[in-house]
Amino acid sequence: MAAARTFSDENRARLRELHAAGRSCRQIADDLGFSPATISKYARDLGLVFDRAQTDLATRARSIDLLESRQLLAQKMLQIGHDQLDATERPFLAFNFGGKDNTYSEHRMPRPPVDAVRSMVTTAAIAFDKASKILDKANPGLEVAEGILDAAASAFEAAASRLRAEEADAGGDA
Repeated sequence: MAAARTFSDENRARLRELHAAGRSCRQIADDLGFSPATISKYARDLGLVFDRAQTDLATRARSIDLLESRQLLAQKMLQIGHDQLDATERPFLAFNFGGKDNTYSEHRMPRPPVDAVRSMVTTAAIAFDKASKILDKANPGLEVAEGILDAAASAFEAAASRLRAEEADAGGDA
């Protein structure tokens, strides 16, 4: 087991210099050979605060990237579900390897057998379920957006009704 290193006065002075130069906690940790947690602790003891703006921006960017990735994954899962359900309506190739001569045989069927359809539907259902869960996590403000869209749709319907009424009135006046 390696001996614990002490954080010397020289390290404290260097920490102050690097902090004043605008280095991040992680960069200082790499420069001094300590963990970011150790640097953070000693910086706090010295009254030094790290600017978290870049970390916050990076965290937000990462969240957006993950959201996009979840949506792409959900699209792929839904496509798998569609493909499986479509396959229940297509001709089916049944094949077999075996026998003492290890022969191959195949037979085309107009539709898949019931057990294959069951498997396809189950796969589609699982893909749909997983995609739904992914999308639920990816859209935390979905209810708010739906409410806004519903309100906008109601406003458009009201405006269209008013325009129709005005046109009817104008047509009756002529």
